[in-house]
Parts: sequence; C-alpha cells; structure tokens
Amino acid sequence: MKQVSVIISTYTADVSGVCSALYELGGMVVIHDPSGCNSTYNTHDEPRWYEQDSLVFISGLSEMDAIMGNDDKFIDDVIRAAKDLHPRFIALVRSPIPMMIGTDFDAIREIVEQETGIPTLYFPTNGMHSYVQGAGMALEAVAQHMVADVRKAGEGQSDGKKTLHPSINLLGATPLDFSINSTLASLRALLERHGYEIISTFAMGSSPENMARAGEADLNVVVSSVGLPAAKALRERFGTPYVVGLPVAPFSEKMLSDMEKSLKDGACRVSCKGDAEMEESQGQVGDAAETAAPSAIREAAATPDTDQADRTAAPLYLIGEAVISQSLAAAIRRRYGIPVCVLCPLETEEELLDRRDGRCVFVESEEEIARAVRNGRGIIADPMYQPVCPDDVPFFPLPHEAFSGRIYRKQIPDLTDIGFLDAWAAGTLHL
Repeated sequence: MKQVSVIISTYTADVSGVCSALYELGGMVVIHDPSGCNSTYNTHDEPRWYEQDSLVFISGLSEMDAIMGNDDKFIDDVIRAAKDLHPRFIALVRSPIPMMIGTDFDAIREIVEQETGIPTLYFPTNGMHSYVQGAGMALEAVAQHMVADVRKAGEGQSDGKKTLHPSINLLGATPLDFSINSTLASLRALLERHGYEIISTFAMGSSPENMARAGEADLNVVVSSVGLPAAKALRERFGTPYVVGLPVAPFSEKMLSDMEKSLKDGACRVSCKGDAEMEESQGQVGDAAETAAPSAIREAAATPDTDQADRTAAPLYLIGEAVISQSLAAAIRRRYGIPVCVLCPLETEEELLDRRDGRCVFVESEEEIARAVRNGRGIIADPMYQPVCPDDVPFFPLPHEAFSGRIYRKQIPDLTDIGFLDAWAAGTLHL
C-alpha cells in the first residue's frame, strides 16, 4: 500500500508543525486530544522544550466527553488557563479524535475569544498531514493576524524614515527543518554581510514585536516550503515580493542575484528551482541530468541493476524537504558538476518543484524511493532512510529533525555551505 511506512520513519505531523511554528511567539497553544500528541511533540519534535518556556498544553479529552459531545470542560479549561496566564493569543489545535467526532471548533473559538478578550485562532489539523502543512498554516496566520499594518518603504517607513539597507524577513525557519545548530546564525550573518537588514525570522529567534514589523520589509526570503503560505499572505497584504531558496554556497551567488532582481522589479522568484545560468556555462551537467534523472522513477523498476563502474553518469539522489533539498542540489551541481535528482516525500506546492529533466520528483512511498535510488551514483538522506537504500550505493547521512527527531541531532551540519560534503565526495564518489 502506498503512504504506508513499514521500514522507514514518518515525518512530523501537522499538529507538531503548528506547535513548532508558534513556540516562541508568546501564545497559548492547546491541542484538543486525549493524550499523546503533546508528549510526542515535546519528546521527539521540539528541541527547545527544556531550554525555553512556552505555553503548549493538551486538553485531556476523555472518552465520555467525546461520546457525549461535552465541549464545556474543554472551553472552561481554556478560558481559565488564559485568564491565569495572559497569553498574547490562543491557538486551538485539532487532533484525529475531535476531527472524527465533528467538534465545532469555529464555535469554540468564538466563545473563547469573547470570554477572554484574547485573539483566538483555530487550526484544522488532523495528524494525517506533515509538519509542512501545519507549520505553514500557522505562519500564514501569523502573517495575516499578527503583523501590523504599515506603509511600505516607498511611502515612508512606520517611523517616517527609510532604512539605509534593504530589509528582509526570513520565512519558514523552524527547528523541524533547521534544528538548533549554527545554520540560522550563519544564514543571518551571510545576508547581513551583503547589506540586508533582517527585520524578523518566522519563527525562530525573533520577538513578537519584531514579527509585527514584518510588513515593513522590502523582500521576503522563503527558506523552506513551510514559509510559502506566509510569503503569499504578506504579498497580498503589503505587495512584498519573495524569493524562495536557501542560500547554500556556492548556490548562494545565484540566490543573492535573484534577491537583487526582485528588489528592483518586484517579481517573486523560486530560486531553488532553476539554475539556467549554470546550465549555459556548464552544458555537460545539464545534459547528464537530462539523460539520467528523468527515468529515475518511471523506468527504475524495469531497469536492470548497474554495476558501480556504470554509475558515473547516474544522478546523485537527495531525499528531503523541497526547498532545502533543491537548494542543496543546486549547490552540489555548481561545486561538483554532477547531476542531482531530489526525491520529495512531503506534500508540497507544485510551484516549488523543479520538474525539468526529473530534477525534483514527488514520491509517495518507501517502495518508490527504494526503486528510484537503486542505480544512483550516491544517496544523501536522513540516516533512517538507509534501510531501504541498496548497500552498494554510497550513502551520506544528512539528518533531518522532522524525520529522525533528536536521534542524530548532533550530526546535523551547517547547511549554508555544501562544503560539508567535500570529504565524502572526494573519498567515496571520487570527484
């Protein structure tokens, strides 16, 4: 059966995605569930749990309350906690059981907001989707409801002064994709060195006050697919253009160029999808990708296994979240001159996927992944993918917090420079 994982792990669910995105914003998040969703979240999905306080609660839905449709206890508990703790906002998060019994969250949200006077949001999660959907809808709500109305730079900043440097927001940063290592600090330092003023980061390391100023930015940088809904919301509210991609050196050169173009013409760009300039200057890389990557999924099942000597023209496979993985793939093409195919197992907006020459392929099951990578030149993926990968294809472990949790957290590299692959590429792939 498709979408059933027998061997590999599963990605963090949408419930945890909402909690992760809202963790640092001073709100009170309440998961309506008997028990388990919160323990799964704080044990496996939230590295900040023991170092940074946040109001994340479980409702403790009982079997009898579920059967009888008794929502009063849930409502009373939320109102009482809000009056005691005074959060900036309240977020009601649905889990599978309330979804199945048809709990009227819209009505509950209105009651809670009226009784407390605190802005209350409802997120229709169900545990059946990945963190990309959950965190995405949470950051979209932040962009819609928590960002203040401001005039754009051309009309005068909110304080009446225009900044000396172009200002940006980083959208889509959560520990589920970036863990808690040096990646975000390196990313901020890189952009600041190139003259950008960073107003806020959705949603790590920025205060709610800074995020309220997000509308002042000249440009939004979407560093993971989680940030795309927020980018679209800010585009609709303020007309702010966005560029999608993670500036991984040496791909960062192209992305910085795209950022400059978007500042000038106001157009939105998905930088991580295309690398046309690179293709023109190094046509052999594009040619290799064109011949090797398209058939990776469609014909792998019918293709006999090749020996290691015949794999030099085969693509390197990279498994993971679309924006980060495609940015890493672009950096690999530029640095090592080899074709790369990204396998994306997460539900992702079509506009983010580079379908040219099979460069990015959506996969729905571990069987598809196993068939695709068996004749690859190499594989880069979370270590928990290794059991479905062939033993004779070189494997580089690149842990992803949203897939393997805290198990390999200490092995997650700084993602802003593809140099972490140099030793493996030279010693194993002979590049």
